[in-house]
Amino acid sequence: MSDHNPEEAVKAAAVDTHCHLFLLDGDPTAAVERARGAGVETLVCAGIDPDSSRRAVELAESIRGVFATAGMHPHTASAFDAGAGARIEELLANPLVVAVGECGLDYYRMRSPLEDQQRVFRVHVALGRESGTPLVVHTREAWPDILRLLDEGSAERVVLHCFSGDVDIATECAARGYFLSFATNVTYPRNHALRRAAAAVPLDRILVETDAPFLAPQRIRGRDNEPANVVDAIDAIADARGDTFERVRDETTANARAAFARLR
Repeated sequence: MSDHNPEEAVKAAAVDTHCHLFLLDGDPTAAVERARGAGVETLVCAGIDPDSSRRAVELAESIRGVFATAGMHPHTASAFDAGAGARIEELLANPLVVAVGECGLDYYRMRSPLEDQQRVFRVHVALGRESGTPLVVHTREAWPDILRLLDEGSAERVVLHCFSGDVDIATECAARGYFLSFATNVTYPRNHALRRAAAAVPLDRILVETDAPFLAPQRIRGRDNEPANVVDAIDAIADARGDTFERVRDETTANARAAFARLR
C-alpha cells in the first residue's frame, strides 16, 4: 500500500482533468491556490451548458493553470438548439478551451428524453471531430449506446469522465484508445469494482479528476470537493495497482497532456 498521505503537499505537478470551479462556494481563485499548495498545477474546468462554458472560459482567462471545456450536459439536452450549438462552437475557437463537453448520455436520471440526449451527443461528437479536440463524455447506465454512437461518429479522442464501468468495459475502452478518468469516488470503500477497473487497464490510459464540488473523497465525504483533493484519487489508484503515488501522479499528468493537446 502507498504510504503517501494525501493531506501532505507534494512537490511535482498533478492535473485535475475535470472540475466545476463555477459551482464552488467561495472564491475560485482561492480553491486554485489551495490546489497548487497540494501540488495540483493544472485544472480543467468543465462547462455543462453554454453559460457555464462561457464562465469556465472567463476563469481560464483570469487564472493561471486553468483551462476550460465547452458543451451541453445530457441533463439539459432538451434545451440544446441551433443557438446553443453556435455558442459552444464559438467557444471552441478559444485556445484555452481544451475539449468538447461535458456531453454524453445519462439513462439514470433521464432529465432529458433519450432521443434528445442521443441527438445532442451526435452533435458533440461531430464538433469534437471538426475542432480537433477531445470529447469529455458523461455516461450513466448507457454504455452500449455511448460506444455505438462514438463508433458511428468516428470519434478520434475520447475522455470518459468519472469512469464508472466494470473491468470488461474498462478493458474495451482502453483497447479503443480512450482515456479513462477516475474521480475521487474511487476512494469509497464500496467501490471495489472501480478500483479493479483502474488496476486492469494500462497506466497510459488513466486520468484523474475530482468532479468538484461533487464526489468528495472518503476522508472528507459529506463535504464539498475541490481540486486539491485529486491527490486522493492518485493515491487510491496507486494502491489498487500496487504502484507508487509518484509514478501514478507523473504518468497521469503526462496522459492529461496527451489527451488534451491544448494544455500547456
